[in-house]
Amino acid sequence: MTGTIGTIEDLEAIYGETGEASTVKVSDRLTVGYRRLVEASPLVALATVGPDGLDCSPRGDPGQAMTIRDERTLVLPDRRGNNRIDSLRNIVRDGRVALLFFIPGSNSTLRVNGKAVISIDPDLLESLEMEGKRPRSAIVITIAEIYFQCARALMRAELWNTGAWPDVSGLPTPGQLIRELKHDFDGRTYDREWPERAKNSMW
Repeated sequence: MTGTIGTIEDLEAIYGETGEASTVKVSDRLTVGYRRLVEASPLVALATVGPDGLDCSPRGDPGQAMTIRDERTLVLPDRRGNNRIDSLRNIVRDGRVALLFFIPGSNSTLRVNGKAVISIDPDLLESLEMEGKRPRSAIVITIAEIYFQCARALMRAELWNTGAWPDVSGLPTPGQLIRELKHDFDGRTYDREWPERAKNSMW
C-alpha cells in the first residue's frame, strides 16, 4: 500500500494542533455532567486488549448500562451471552479497557479509558440482579480519563434519524451467516428458535 503514514511527526503535520476544547474536556473522574451522561446511557461498547488481540462488544441494560460506585469507579454487569468470554479473558490478562457510551436520540457520546478487574463478590452481584437473576461476574472499572466525543460521526451517520435507516429486511440472518461457514448447519431452525431462546435467557 502506498501513501501510508510512518511517523507521528508526519501524522501531526497533516492534522495540525489539537483544539483547546478537545483537551480541557478530559477529566480523571466523573463530573456532574459526565455522571448524567452515564446515567442516561443504556448501551456501551466495551473494548479490551490481550495477548491474543483486541475485542470490542456491546453491553446494554434497560435505562442505564453501567452502575456508578463513586466518582472514579464504574461497574458493568456481565449479563448472559454466548460464553465466548473474549472480553473477560483479556481483562484477566491485561486490565486496560475503553468504553463508548451511546444515548438514544443524542449525538453526544462519552468515552472512558481505564483499568478493569473482574469481581464475583456476592454482595456486588446481588446488587446487579435483573428479574431475580444475578450476573455471573461484574467488570469493575477505575476511570483514568473520561470525556465527551465530538458529535460529528453520529450526525454524519444519521444514527437516530429513522427516515435515513436502511431496509434491514434483506440482511442475512444469524442462521444464514453461520451456514455460510458451516454448510451442514441448520440455520432455519436456529433462526426460528432464536427469539424464544433469547427471551428465556435474557438475564
